[in-house]
Amino acid sequence: MTMQMSRRTLMKGIGAGVAVSSLGSLGFAALEPAMAASVRAYKLAQTRETRNTCPYCSVACGVIMYSLGDKSKNARASVLHIEGDPDHPVNRGTLCPKGAGLLDFVHSETRTKYPMHRAPGSTEMKRVSWDFALDRIARLLKDDRDKNFIAKSGDVTVNRWVSTGFLGASATTNETAYLTYKVVRSMGAVTFDNQARV
Repeated sequence: MTMQMSRRTLMKGIGAGVAVSSLGSLGFAALEPAMAASVRAYKLAQTRETRNTCPYCSVACGVIMYSLGDKSKNARASVLHIEGDPDHPVNRGTLCPKGAGLLDFVHSETRTKYPMHRAPGSTEMKRVSWDFALDRIARLLKDDRDKNFIAKSGDVTVNRWVSTGFLGASATTNETAYLTYKVVRSMGAVTFDNQARV
């Protein structure tokens, strides 16, 4: 039985044979198994992904936070990597230098992690519960508004509250900022600004 072979097919076969034998003679024959053995597991493979928003400015870039813990009851996972969210419509995976350094912000020893309260006349801050902090803020706002609300200026209804000011958060979305504005203005507050301008 004879096999028909063109000159081009013959040359391709010879070239492939020369290439394989040359690589083998130069010591590359064991390269593929060695390469496969040296590949380590992807370091984020066992982590938990949490999508979040960068806290720094009003751009509100999306980030993905990777945390790892032993998943036992009442154990807290530790954030070990933060990167831009490629699916986020605002930043498409990119981060500015401050956003790229979020991991340092998360692990900072000086970061406030719970509400603190300094009693009137005291010189030290004490840790308090969220319930205490929110109830105290609401009580003080209500008392101040009741005391300083101006319903009329002469015969004109003005409904003003000028003794307290509000500062909106910088990382809020447009929708959240709009709702914050509506709530603050509905209470009659005149002084209101948003940190996004700063």
